[in-house]
Amino acid sequence: MSSCAERRPRRSLIRRTAAVAAAGTAIAALVSAAPATSAAAPAQHAADARTALAAPDISLANVKAHLAQLQSIATANSGNRAHGRPGYKASLDYIKGKLDAAGYTTTVQQFTSSGATGYNLIADWPGGDTNNVVFSGAHLDSVTAGPGINDNGSGSAAILETALTVSRQGAKPTKHLRFAWWGAEELGMVGSRYYINNLSSAERAKIDGYLNFDMIGSPNPGYFVYDDDPGIESVFKAFFSAKGIPTEIETEGDGRSDHAPFKNVGIPVGGLFSGADYIKTAAQAQKWGGTSGQAFDRCYHRSCDTSSNINDTALDRNSDAIAYAVWTLGGA
Repeated sequence: MSSCAERRPRRSLIRRTAAVAAAGTAIAALVSAAPATSAAAPAQHAADARTALAAPDISLANVKAHLAQLQSIATANSGNRAHGRPGYKASLDYIKGKLDAAGYTTTVQQFTSSGATGYNLIADWPGGDTNNVVFSGAHLDSVTAGPGINDNGSGSAAILETALTVSRQGAKPTKHLRFAWWGAEELGMVGSRYYINNLSSAERAKIDGYLNFDMIGSPNPGYFVYDDDPGIESVFKAFFSAKGIPTEIETEGDGRSDHAPFKNVGIPVGGLFSGADYIKTAAQAQKWGGTSGQAFDRCYHRSCDTSSNINDTALDRNSDAIAYAVWTLGGA
């Protein structure tokens, strides 16, 4: 997560995703994939509920295997995976290779920042309505100080494994699924801003929602949900509510990660976060466990953000929440 971006006031964006209240004991409020202006039929609501319940359990072991690869890449490249450094490109090549083998259409987008070439990786799953895109993203770069395994290997690995699970299951979502790994986020969301700035208004209008995952395995974790779009927010809250996990609204990273460029052009955004250098309160420790009076991630932007700087429970829960949102919003 970038520390140099200006924090922006929050505003609620409601466009195509509509919140639908669904009765049930296991799953509370689900979100319909239908446009907010349409009359959603009860049969469609039932179909949405079945789709959400069918969302897969994402393998924690597989997510951690991706993190181990990112750690190895950083170790072999001066201890980091930062923009303009060999470790970043090697990280991108690793993820691209996995996606290409899984049947995704991948595109590497180049840009220049701070005198160095940067790269975004975009991956599209074939099929689905390309006029209605459910977009999930995470930044892939670290700071120069360390390998960036929580920030943001965690989000990058989780959406990679979600994308690979889509392929393994042969999912045929009604909407079009797109995933992205952004470069130079740590310099102020440079990669994601470049992507949006070079996207036509017609292509922007096809994005139903952008889901951002930045730091989801913090070692002293909280469970924070973006509240930018009520429809997307309610999907994540439904997942955690069904598992009896309390959440709070995310405020620490507001405007400081790759959802900001999407939000600024009117695209509905949402996402998850487990905390950075803010201090966990006693009330939060009572609610979530962990240690009060300490940062959610004491290794934020430091050399100790290694493979040992991950809480497996938080990483597992948040990875499953990503899949739940992709399957629910995408109609997979």
